[in-house]
Amino acid sequence: MFKPIKKTKVYEEIVAKMTEMIGGGILKEGDQLPGERELAETFSVSRSSLREALRTLESQGFLESRQGNGTYVASQPVELLVKPFAAFILSEKHAQRELFEVRRLIEPQVAYLAAERATPEEIKQMEKILGDQETQVAEGGTGTEVDKAFHKALAEAAKNRILLRMMDAAMEFFSESRDNYLQIKGRPKQSLVRHKEMLSAIKAGDKKLTAGIMRKHLEDIESSLFEVGNREI
Repeated sequence: MFKPIKKTKVYEEIVAKMTEMIGGGILKEGDQLPGERELAETFSVSRSSLREALRTLESQGFLESRQGNGTYVASQPVELLVKPFAAFILSEKHAQRELFEVRRLIEPQVAYLAAERATPEEIKQMEKILGDQETQVAEGGTGTEVDKAFHKALAEAAKNRILLRMMDAAMEFFSESRDNYLQIKGRPKQSLVRHKEMLSAIKAGDKKLTAGIMRKHLEDIESSLFEVGNREI
């Protein structure tokens, strides 16, 4: 019933604290960190523990070391910043529903803009993705990665950098549970059908239809996930 409590190493506590500070905006992109001695005194830790924490944060992409010029907060991909919140989102039913409300606001607009702005090359790439998805589904697979790739391709075709970064963040939240939905009987095929409908609407340049199909697609996903044992989104 009870499991041993895992002891946290000092450097891991420093990593957690600094990640929280970066995610919360206390430490911002481009900020230079104080010197090693000052930082160690601030956290009341040894310099060896601090060095290990800084190396870890640099390897994870949160910090960058500039030769002869100190350590700085690196430019942060959205997916790095959302990871600390993923466990909360995936464990709280109400938070999951709220996140889906956000998804319903964002993705139909992404689809609308994709129908308006997609280039022939981007449409060709979507066709390739759906070809791969169709092959995987026909072979009995879930097509998880190509499913994700199609939604990412839509976001890229929308040509809105802010929406693209928001979609990157959303994909990070959904990545662990996407396979849950696609393992429900009949869902991989249903997802493929919706994607094909969207691509047809994009080719026709029908923005409202594309957005409407995306909205229906999300409704299908949401109802399936909450009906089947309140699975995680």
